[in-house]
Parts: sequence; C-alpha cells; structure tokens
Amino acid sequence: MNFEKILNGIKRGLPSPFSIAIFLTFISILLAFFLTGKQNPQNFFNILNFWETGFWELLDFAMQMMIMLVLGHVLAISPFISKLITSLISGIRSNSTAVVVTAISTMLLAYFNWALALIFGAIIARKIAEKSIKEGFKINYPLIAAAGYSGLMVWHGGFSGSAPLKVAESNHFLASQIGIIPIDKTILSAMNIFSAIAIITFVSLGLWILSKKAKTEKIYIKLESEIIIAKKSKKFKIDNASFFLRIFAVLMFLAIAVKIYEQSSFKIININFINFILFALALWFHKNVHNFLQALNTAIKGSVGILIQFPIYAGIMGIMKYSGLSDIFTHFFIQISNENSLPIYTFVSAGIVNIFVPSGGGQWAVQGPIIVEAAQKIGVPIHKIIMALAYGDEITNMMQPFWALPLLGITGLKAKDIFPYTLFMMLIGIIVFIGSLLLF
Repeated sequence: MNFEKILNGIKRGLPSPFSIAIFLTFISILLAFFLTGKQNPQNFFNILNFWETGFWELLDFAMQMMIMLVLGHVLAISPFISKLITSLISGIRSNSTAVVVTAISTMLLAYFNWALALIFGAIIARKIAEKSIKEGFKINYPLIAAAGYSGLMVWHGGFSGSAPLKVAESNHFLASQIGIIPIDKTILSAMNIFSAIAIITFVSLGLWILSKKAKTEKIYIKLESEIIIAKKSKKFKIDNASFFLRIFAVLMFLAIAVKIYEQSSFKIININFINFILFALALWFHKNVHNFLQALNTAIKGSVGILIQFPIYAGIMGIMKYSGLSDIFTHFFIQISNENSLPIYTFVSAGIVNIFVPSGGGQWAVQGPIIVEAAQKIGVPIHKIIMALAYGDEITNMMQPFWALPLLGITGLKAKDIFPYTLFMMLIGIIVFIGSLLLF
C-alpha cells in the first residue's frame, strides 16, 4: 500500500469534530459507569448529573478562551498582519517551501499567543493556496494547512499557556499548596526553551521530508479573502475616524504600561493580561471602529464551532472530575512512578485526558491537584510536573479536532484532510517532549 492510499484510508474513517465530541461523551459515561462504582441505575443517574453539572462549570474560562480566539482572529485579519503575511510568502514557488515557511512562522508565533497563531496559520495557508492559483504552481493544500495548525504543539509552553499562566496568578486555586510559580521557572525554563526549539526544528524538517512524498495538485478555491478590511461606512463619521479608536487604544496601552510598572515581574503575565494586550493591538491595527467591527463579525463566525462544543467537553470534564474517573487514570500512572518516570507518566496521562477535555485550563483544574500531590510525595519539582502536563495537553491537539475548527473554516478543508499529517507531527512531538523530560 502506497503513501497516498494510507492517507485516503485514514481520511475516510474520520468523522466530524462535533460527532467526535458526542462520541467521547458516550465513552466517558460508559467508562465512568464501569470503572468508578457499582453498575446500577443510581450510579448511571449520578454520572448524568455530573455531566450536566460540568456543562456550565467552565463558562468563565470559556469566555477567556473565546475572547482570546476572537481577538487573535481580529488581529490576524488586520491590514498590517495581511501585509506581513503577503511579504512572508512572496518568495514561495513550491510546495516544500510553502510547508516549511508556514510551519516555522506559525510555531514561532504560537509561542507568544496560541489564538493569533491559530488564525495566522490558517490565513497563511489560505493565501498560499490563492497564490498557487494565480501563479500556477502545484501544492498539497491539506499538508500546508496542517503546518498552519502546528502552533498548537507549542502553545501550552508559551506565553498564553493556561497552566503556567494560572499558577503565576496570586489567587490560583492551588496557591495555598504550591504558592505562586513565576514563568521564569516554567515558560522561560531551560527545558521549555530547549523543547520549543527542538519541536520547531524537527517538525519543520519532518514536514519538509513529507512534502517531497505527498502528492501535489492545482487548487480550485474561490478567491474570497477575508483578510483586507478596508471599507468605510457613510452613515457614521465617528466610526471612520482613525483618531477616535487610536485614542482608546492608547489608553489601553497606558493601562498596560502602568500595570507593568507596578508589578515589574513575570507574575503580571496571565490570561487576562494577554487578552488586554490583544484587544489594544486589534484596535490599533484596524484604525477605525467600522473596520474593527467588520473584522469582529468575521472572527466571531470562526469561533461558533468552538462555542457550541465547549460545553460538551466541559460536561465530559464534569464526568471525569466528579465521578473520579480522572483520579483513576492519574493514580494508575502515579502508582507505577518514581522521581524519574512521574513526569513521563504525567505527560502520557495529560495526553489521554486532553482527548476528552481539550481545554488547557480545564485540564489543569482536573489533573492539577492530583499531579501536584504526587510530585510533592515523590519529590519531583512542581514546575517540571506543570510543564509535563502542558506538553501532554498540547501534543494530542494533533489528534483532537476541537481547536482546528477555525482553521478548517478559513481554509475550507475538513478535519479528515489534515489529520493524517497532524498525526505525523504528533509522533515527532512525543519523541521530543519525552526526550526533554528525561534530559532535564
């Protein structure tokens, strides 16, 4: 069987992301029923209650993530970023170059913000496809789009990573147990920087090799770019006034500067702070209210799939959390762990849990207390166990379609088109992350 037949076989077997969410709910209910208690109607009804309870428990975090995704999208489709992408891809004339440029630029950006990188990767893939149509060169569009999704392999170790940012907050839910852990011990640690460099290097190299084997073809998509937002409204002059929005953006930048001056430490960096910066940048680069609102309408459309699926996965989290199912998974790895192997088993268990709970913050809420307690008992540094969870969470994003929805919407592709390639990236990532956890 040749390479293309293997890919086509994988594609045919993949359902839609929404169907996967429903299927994982069924699996979670069955596992909780058979593994956590007596097999009787009361236990089943309890599990359904846990499911319904969990549905609504991540609303605050869901709002933070939705705002980050929407603002990242708004910023990514600003004229400034559009010109940046156009300049970045100006020299691309081949499939291999397109794949490598997309992967490297997306992963570098994801280290700073996952939401901006997710949309950036989708748009750069889209613009490369448009460029290939205009200039007549062949590409493998799904492979390039998969490269545009590669940022989700490094995001949790970056400056928008949920777990390392949460433990850097003064009031995080484990503060009484582990205190405040600044990002110089997590995001800026030698282990994490090494991991990021290794991931970017080996994933890009792997995709380049893959691009030499993958079939290329002419692309036929409508050239309807959502990127340039430049129309003006004739009804409200204030909506077209550049100074009006710029003054508001300047006020936000001043508020950021005051915050930095008052804190003057890495503890200032958390999810809300990142979102505030994204908001200010999005306002500044769209120049006026009318353009900003146009971009906002476009961005919100790209987040609809995630909006409706977030409660479903929160429900799964509720089953795992309240039924004790997550404890069973995690304690299994703890029982067979020692000081050297606990980070590896944490990585593996986090990867499994991420399939059921594709939310970094939600996963930290479920697994955090257990792995912290285990780390303290066994003697593993807390910051290392946090990053082990972060690595496990981000690696299985390559087989979990939840966060791919905006990319799929922008590129016009389906999950089954890109996942054979993202699974390949996941295998590379597993080797890199386990190597990093063993080395440091």
